[in-house]
This record gives sequence, structure tokens and C-alpha cells, in this order.
Amino acid sequence: MRTLGIGLIGTGFMGRAHALAFRNANAVFELPARIHLAALADADAIRAERCASAWGFAHSHADWRQLIENPQVDLIAIATPNHLHHPMAMAALAAGKAVYCEKPLAVSLDQAREMRDAAASAGLVTRVGYNYQHNPIIALARELIDSGELGEIISFQGEFSEDFMADADTPWSWRCDPQHAGGALADLGSHLLALARHLLGAVEAVCADSHTAHRQRPASTGSNERLAIRVDDQTHALLRFANGCRGSFSTSWLKHGYKNHLAFEISGTRGTLAFDQERLNELRLYRPHERPGMDGFQRLLAGPTLPGYAAFCPAAGHQLGYNDLKTLEVRALIEAVCGMPGPGPDFAEAYEVERLATAIRLAAREQRWVEVDEL
Repeated sequence: MRTLGIGLIGTGFMGRAHALAFRNANAVFELPARIHLAALADADAIRAERCASAWGFAHSHADWRQLIENPQVDLIAIATPNHLHHPMAMAALAAGKAVYCEKPLAVSLDQAREMRDAAASAGLVTRVGYNYQHNPIIALARELIDSGELGEIISFQGEFSEDFMADADTPWSWRCDPQHAGGALADLGSHLLALARHLLGAVEAVCADSHTAHRQRPASTGSNERLAIRVDDQTHALLRFANGCRGSFSTSWLKHGYKNHLAFEISGTRGTLAFDQERLNELRLYRPHERPGMDGFQRLLAGPTLPGYAAFCPAAGHQLGYNDLKTLEVRALIEAVCGMPGPGPDFAEAYEVERLATAIRLAAREQRWVEVDEL
């Protein structure tokens, strides 16, 4: 059996999630290749060595370029701040190595286009970390939509809100720098845009409004220095899908009480489907009932009949978690590298998500409807 050497760049929250997913995928699934944790890189050499040892990687590097050049590494996993995605992915593709990059793909549409084109020219497998699409219950949602269970789809309402930046005294971070990130729209909203496309297809046109509520934040915890904030705290948009569906989109990192509120309601001429990532093992399905008094939503629970779930647990209602979705994402990645077609957005699809997000920013800035094909 083929062995794939994994090189992971980044040791923060997402780096740890990637490391867990690679280790778990080896244990949970019968993969077409063995996963070998070959090398880990972090700019802090001591941290790189410590995390490599703790997470089971054979080698550590303080320079990500050395990791890409490492002959034991076949696949590069990028779990770094957004502005580093472009140079790292381009170097990995130039070295002939598959790339698994966290979202969003890049900090500009030009960078995303270069990454898409480089991947196409190299003929290499790429995947982007829109892990929520790998939830078995989302696969069920798509099946219900595609089968016509809801009838003709006419309405999409989506929201992704959290509260980790709700306090005005939460200090500045790289997420607040438009050269390094892109605000709530990039950090959270890109997941919702990717999910909307995954479920309903392309969006043709948007109009939007963005707002920065906290225009200054402390430079660091306890600091009296205040730094200007030049990214959105919240963004709202109207969407026109190519299939005729109309939709609304909102994202905020200021909304008190919400921790991972990636939610949608999709309505058709025959019913409605609702989901909230904070209850990630459930769908709510409404279909009109002929008997008076029997109207109401049905709760659908994830279970072993859904592809992917049974590998973790043989019983319904026992629940999958966030790291399990990353593990499912890694399985699809490894299968793709081994030539087996499967789910998961590549650089070409992630570019389309970035194009949609860019259209929303333009619409908010110019206060008009923007056709996505303008970009």
C-alpha cells in the first residue's frame, strides 16, 4: 500500500485540528494509502519541535520552505494565518506536491486566481478546509434538495454568527488586518457562502451592507494603545441564485450568545429544511400534513445509515463532533490524492467562493447590485 508523507505548517488551533484529523483518519477508516506524519513546521523552532513530538510527527522545521523541500513530504497541509496561504501553496505546487489549505483560500481575488491556475497547470490534487460540508447530515440535506423532496427551491436564509469579538476590549489580532485576513465575512461568512453553493449552486448577483461597530481595539491585552479596525464586524447581503432561488446572508463575530451559529433555512414549494451547526447532528424538516393539527417540523437525527457516520459509531443519536468532520474531510482528501473521486472543494471551487465574497464587498462599498460575473 502507498504511503503518503504529510507535512503540516502551523501549530495553532487549526494546526492541532489537522494533526488530529490525520491521526484519526488512519484509525477510523480503511484508507487507500497509509498516512505518515512526516514533518511539521512553525516559525518558533522550540514550539515546532515540541508539537511535532506531541502530535507524532517525525521531524520539525522552523522554516516552512524546508518542510516543502523535505523529500519525505508528499502532501502539504497549510493551517496558518490567511496571508500565508498564497506563498505556501504556490511553493508547494511548484514542488509538485498536493495541497490541503485552510479557508479562505487567499486574501485577494488575484491571489486566489493564481492559486487556482497554478493547481490546474500542475495537475495536482488540492482541497480547501470547508469542513462543514463533510457533515453526514449535510449530505442528507443535499440529497433531500436534489431529489425534489422540498419541491422547487425558492428561498435561502443563512447566517454564521459567533461572539468571540463581541467585547470592544477584545484586543487586535491578525484577523483585524485587511492585508492578513478579511473580517467576519472572510473568517466566518466564507463557510456559509461555500455551504450555500454546495447545496444550491452558483449565485448570480448580490447586494450588501457591511458594518464595523468597534472601530478601535487595544493593541494587546491590557494595552492603552488603540489600533484602528479596517475590516467588517458584520455583513449582510441579498443573493440571487442561478436556479432562481432568492436568499439572504448574514455574518457577524459580535453576536452575543452564539458560538458556532452556522445556520440555514431552505424553503421550497413542498417543504422547508433547517440546520444549525450548534446542533450539528440534526436537521429539521417540514412537509405539509393533510391531517389538521399535525403540522410541524420533524427532527431528523444523524445515524449510521448516513455515509461516514458509522465509522465513528454504530448507533444513531450518539453524535459526531467538529474534529470528526475534519477527519471525514481528510478521508476525502486522501482518496482524492489516490485517484478516487469524492467530495470536497478544490482550489477551483474555493476561488468561486472568493469571487462571491469579493462581489459582496464590492456591492457593500458601492451600494448596488453586483453581478458575480463582473469579477
